[in-house]
Amino acid sequence: MRQLGLGKLWLTWLQLFITYKSMTPRLIGLMVLLVLEILQKILHRFHWIVPGYIMGGEKRSKEKARLRKGISILVATPGRLLDHLRNTSSFLYKNLRWVIFDEADRILELGFGKDIEEILDILGSRQQSAVAKDDITSRYSHFQRQNLLLSATLNEKVNELAKISLENPVLIGLNDKKVQLKSFHEHVGPVESDLENEMGNSGESLCSSDKEFKLPAQLAQRYVKVPCGARLVVLLSILKHLFEREASQKIVVFFSTCDAVDFHYSLATDFQWPPNSQMEAEFRQMFLGCKIFRSHGKMDNEKRRATFQAFKAEKSALLLSTDVAARGLDFPKVRYIIQYDSPGEAAEYVHRVGRTARLGEEGESLLFLQLLEIDYLQDLEKHGVVLGEYPLLKMLDGFSAHGIKKHVKNLVTIERHHWVLSLQKALETFISTTPRIKKLAQNAFWSWVKAYSTHRGELKRIFVVQKLHLGHVTKSFALKEQPSLVSKSNQKEFKKRKRDEKQKGISKKRKFAKKS
Repeated sequence: MRQLGLGKLWLTWLQLFITYKSMTPRLIGLMVLLVLEILQKILHRFHWIVPGYIMGGEKRSKEKARLRKGISILVATPGRLLDHLRNTSSFLYKNLRWVIFDEADRILELGFGKDIEEILDILGSRQQSAVAKDDITSRYSHFQRQNLLLSATLNEKVNELAKISLENPVLIGLNDKKVQLKSFHEHVGPVESDLENEMGNSGESLCSSDKEFKLPAQLAQRYVKVPCGARLVVLLSILKHLFEREASQKIVVFFSTCDAVDFHYSLATDFQWPPNSQMEAEFRQMFLGCKIFRSHGKMDNEKRRATFQAFKAEKSALLLSTDVAARGLDFPKVRYIIQYDSPGEAAEYVHRVGRTARLGEEGESLLFLQLLEIDYLQDLEKHGVVLGEYPLLKMLDGFSAHGIKKHVKNLVTIERHHWVLSLQKALETFISTTPRIKKLAQNAFWSWVKAYSTHRGELKRIFVVQKLHLGHVTKSFALKEQPSLVSKSNQKEFKKRKRDEKQKGISKKRKFAKKS
């Protein structure tokens, strides 16, 4: 039995959000496997460095066997790591040298506060008094321990974690300067001293300070001001324009809900111009000339992993995703990021655009804003993020629509533009005659309105659900029905599903009673 213990320990803590900012363990598991895959590629020539992983959903007996043989670099989810630290006697960590917290600004928000404290206590990595610290060092390790916190943004939660895990931390930023800090207070502002208080206030804004974010100089950032009812047409038009302008490129579009991803994915994949149109032959294949992928929290690990690998391998592709793709994933050669739904806090904006302009590569980002949301630009400017305006009308003028006279006036509105009218009509006709996609559109409308109402803190004054024109919102999903009818349809389906579930429960009870 090789009791090598651990040479290095990599703890992977990741933000993995699905609809309405909730988390699923399956997403964490996916990220563990992706990190392990990268490690295996890096270490394939260094056979004496053994990477491994432990995570929920795996058999503990197999994990114990891996730990018993010895692992040099361990990728772990917090709950399973703590479980093995408590219960696996063959899990030796006396030679532990490194503890790395990835995406440190999300650790406490995801509810791992108590787990972190206990893990640090067991490993002997929590900050103690000088006497206690010497005792811990002699008991747990023959080497000096090094803790690292990795994050694209600094906030109060990073500060809190730093206080319990770091001693005299050095801050290394984008400007390549190392700054010796006695604490993080000068960078992220004061925080509550109690960890539990910090966790309890997770509903408050995570980035309340006016800290400026440093983004790559080669990242071109713009926004597009779009009337609510024209959002869908403008999104498809911009995507079509980008892929026609440069065929070999990859684009990621972010949505706020899983239902929105499913709807836009099905629409972009299947949409064709209506029959009997003279343009039918031109658009008979696909409206967008690229491969289209989707990713969100309701998909299982295998499907998401397959999507990730396929998107990486393509030279020209479109990925539609929720915020599950906003952190922790390295998509090479992504040229364009489109934030179709607002990211909320400025930190989330930074993480989304961080999928492009990586390692010196050029990149562009585009933020969709409705007319009533334009104040969001001021919120971004507080953090040093300044966006230029996208030339929307100029782009739309590049399309021609059969049977509609092209406007010659310079002051034509977006809603009355010849291309917008033509494409909106075609989309509405297509969806109204395709029941499957129509149902997806109704679900997406319902969940989008719910998600819009969940903005927190100062953002509530910008994203006000009561100010939305729901008729225009339904139009943005190419639905002809009135909003009330769409809502009633969803409510009826919900009640029917509840009745069916109740009936199944009664039937099971009756069968059980008969057997008894």
